[in-house]
Amino acid sequence: MAEERPRKNVRPFIILALVLAAIAAAFGIYGWHNSFFATTDDAQIDGNLYTISAQISGRVALVAVQDNEHVKAGQLLVQLDDRDQRVALLKAEAGLAQAKADLAQDQAQVQESAANVTDAQNDYDRFRTVNPNATTAQQIDAATEAIEAAKAKLASAQAAVQSGQANVAAAGAALADAQLQLSYTQITAPAAGHVAVRTVREGNVVAPGTAMMALVGDDVWVTANYKETQLPGIRIGAPAMVSVDAVPGVTFKAKVDSIQYGTGAVFSLLPAQNATGNYIKVIQRVPVKLVFTGDSVRNYLLAPGMSVEPAIRVKP
Repeated sequence: MAEERPRKNVRPFIILALVLAAIAAAFGIYGWHNSFFATTDDAQIDGNLYTISAQISGRVALVAVQDNEHVKAGQLLVQLDDRDQRVALLKAEAGLAQAKADLAQDQAQVQESAANVTDAQNDYDRFRTVNPNATTAQQIDAATEAIEAAKAKLASAQAAVQSGQANVAAAGAALADAQLQLSYTQITAPAAGHVAVRTVREGNVVAPGTAMMALVGDDVWVTANYKETQLPGIRIGAPAMVSVDAVPGVTFKAKVDSIQYGTGAVFSLLPAQNATGNYIKVIQRVPVKLVFTGDSVRNYLLAPGMSVEPAIRVKP
């Protein structure tokens, strides 16, 4: 009697086939789902960075903020010693007051000279209208000379008024400059944000342009560098989702705000020169700006330079 051969167990093969089919289906679904989105890992949080510096030389009298402190727009950051500027302002105010007083005196002199011209003219007219036998040529000549002298004084007074007006304008400009110089002693925040890289200390002597701290503005966005081959599906206003490495498990909503007219390489310090015999085509990347559409970003620390992964919807 022949021995019965043992049956092969096909169950492992069936399980393997099902597993491979499931993996293939998962990859297929994943690929199908990803076909609706354009993604990149070459992206980061961006924002407005302000360098806070002095516009005049001076000694730092007060540093009004601490490292990483949040400040409002217009809030005082640094106060310079303003004693010299206040003295200059007082001098400018006194100079303007004196110039106005001199101008008022010159204007009064014009009025007086104009009245003298009128009196001299009246005397002349009176001599001309009376009986010629009652006047002499000498009297007529004297009246004529009086008119000319009065007119000369009037012209001189009018010139003095013009000079006085110029002096008032110059004194006003000097006062405005003194006020401006005094305003430079108070260095305020250009926008709301957080203080960073604070290097200034009270007692430091700073020069114009000396960087004292940086200010990171509250408004942030995403700059995503997409391959040029991905651009055809990206449109302005398209919705997007943003994952931030520093905030795992949270997805932020965003939309496409704009697309830069030029690749990143064009604006680099040393742009590539392709007019050579050894040219190799390289897919370029174009910065795409995404803005957040929800207020939830304010609940998390999103700072410029943080890595993100955006996904822009390219199919409805």
